[in-house]
Amino acid sequence: MRTSTVRAPGLHAQRGSVACPLTDRKGPFVLRERLRALLVGVVAAGSLATVGLLPTPAAAAHPRADECAPAPNWTSGSSYRAGDVVRYTDGSFHLAKRDNPGYNPVVSTRHWSTLSCDDTAAPAHDDFVVSEAQFDEMFPKRNPFYTYEGLTDAMKAFPKFARTGNDTMRKQEAAAFLANISHETAGLYYIKEVNEDNYPHYCDRERPYGCPAGQDAYYGRGPIQLSWNFNYKTAGDWLGIDLLNDPWKVERDPAVAMMTALWYWNTQNGPGPLTGHDAMVSGAGFGQTIRSINGLLECDGGNPHQVENRVRLYKEYTEILGVPTGPNLSC
Repeated sequence: MRTSTVRAPGLHAQRGSVACPLTDRKGPFVLRERLRALLVGVVAAGSLATVGLLPTPAAAAHPRADECAPAPNWTSGSSYRAGDVVRYTDGSFHLAKRDNPGYNPVVSTRHWSTLSCDDTAAPAHDDFVVSEAQFDEMFPKRNPFYTYEGLTDAMKAFPKFARTGNDTMRKQEAAAFLANISHETAGLYYIKEVNEDNYPHYCDRERPYGCPAGQDAYYGRGPIQLSWNFNYKTAGDWLGIDLLNDPWKVERDPAVAMMTALWYWNTQNGPGPLTGHDAMVSGAGFGQTIRSINGLLECDGGNPHQVENRVRLYKEYTEILGVPTGPNLSC
């Protein structure tokens, strides 16, 4: 959980929002500097890998291991000056190329470069507990915008996602995340919110930064249907991408879209006490992931049909992965 991020009421709910399937959306993310090093491998249609959009990644620096050893852990929201060295959450080291307010070093390659130290090694991300065949089985009618490769590439910025605990716990978390984004997008079919009448609702003008992209610009987008100007601002700040001024990046780039979903899942608790990640690895159960995403509108009898659909998908996906659901499925 990132202590510097703004805790919003949820992806969809705040005053005046309307509960409606595939319309009331949360709100996460997009990219400023093309996510160079992180997203170089994304080759899905519409991705950053299209000709001319991806700059060549800078060569990694090679300091001695003893120069990296004393580096402090990177903290989102902390100010860093050019020349600072930090240790990222996956154990990798990064050098600040420019002063920055705590941008994610894995994402914002404009501000950070990767350091190769003798005693470090990035974790492998080719062992996701969900295979591509299983992903295809879960989303047989998905939009080509959403790809398995886009998901696994986005996971590189969130090394604890589906990699915490034993094999059962990892698969349960993956199933819980995928069930929730399936519910939000009708099986990864929709890229943006269907009900355009809701679009003007997601601008909170009491925020000091306002809604520079327009009153109706912060509607739900991406796998988690990120919505509200404050969610776009917070997600963009965490990822090092200006989503407040250009929220459309989430619907244009599949890698950015998937990263916003993982950002919310791993760092935001919304109206609940836990993030989606923490709910699954702590044993609190799938029901708490619903609460963190849209609890104000769905939980405690608010919209039982929506809750039932999320639970149905979670049961289906855990069956595909061959693991039990665990307790506390509802909210």
